[in-house]
Amino acid sequence: MAGMTVSRPTVPASPEHALAPPTLGQVLEVVQGLWPRELAEPWDAVGPVAGRPEAPVRTVLWALDPVQAVADEAVARGADLVVTHHPLLLRGTSSVAAVGHAAAAKGRLLHTLIEHRIALLAAHTNADAVVDGVSDVLARAVGVTGALSPLTTSAAGTGAEGIGRVGDLPEETDLAAFARAVHAALPATAGGVRVAGDPAQRIRRVAVCGGAGDSLFDAVRASGADVYVTADLRHHPASEARETAATGEGRPALVDVSHWASESLWLEHGARALEAALAERGLGVTTLFSDHRSDPWDFLVGGERADEGSHA
Repeated sequence: MAGMTVSRPTVPASPEHALAPPTLGQVLEVVQGLWPRELAEPWDAVGPVAGRPEAPVRTVLWALDPVQAVADEAVARGADLVVTHHPLLLRGTSSVAAVGHAAAAKGRLLHTLIEHRIALLAAHTNADAVVDGVSDVLARAVGVTGALSPLTTSAAGTGAEGIGRVGDLPEETDLAAFARAVHAALPATAGGVRVAGDPAQRIRRVAVCGGAGDSLFDAVRASGADVYVTADLRHHPASEARETAATGEGRPALVDVSHWASESLWLEHGARALEAALAERGLGVTTLFSDHRSDPWDFLVGGERADEGSHA
């Protein structure tokens, strides 16, 4: 639920093999190699938001969302850098004052970080697009073991990069069992897992997109997926997808999960990748994971099956 805490491991550097702390500038160089800015979507705002390039980075706090609770946690836990998946300033603002305007909450967050000399960095759709990115982690979590291909390819990539992934389960299952496996694989949230399709439908080929994915239905259908796992499915795109599926043996079925849950599994993967890339340069950081669950929903009322509830 929103505001709850979840224990995540703290990974200190080994004192026996202590590595020198990098500067923020060195971290940014490594991040560019791991998650190139060129792979980000044109509308995105990735990269550094606050921080001086010469500042040392000893402790990095990872979180999905740049919210005030994470900024306060960074101060309390002595972080020098906060890495988030979602950008703070995705849409334009004319002020970062902490009061007096619609974006004041973002201004307050930035003031908190800057006043405590904490840098902020976002790796968003560039981390989605790379090989072994957000959707790769999601696909593996829900049971896909075979080769993965992007649903859409990035113009700046080699053909292996892009948004979403599709691949096969090791063996066929039914939609109900698959949905239960998805629920078990992801962190619990108030919204749970919503499913559209015949519970007995056979499932082998799986398409996924971490985060909001209802813009990819054409690519999902072209991939031959039996089921599509993503987040934030809106009424009209989902309804149209079901109508189209009805003309094609019900495929793909839909599994709609929490946006936060679908992407949060990547944080540990991203942190390990950054640690390894820094270590290759003789550099090291202490890695922390935020205890704050930034899924915005607190509780769910109802949740009846469609054939049991009232009709609007």
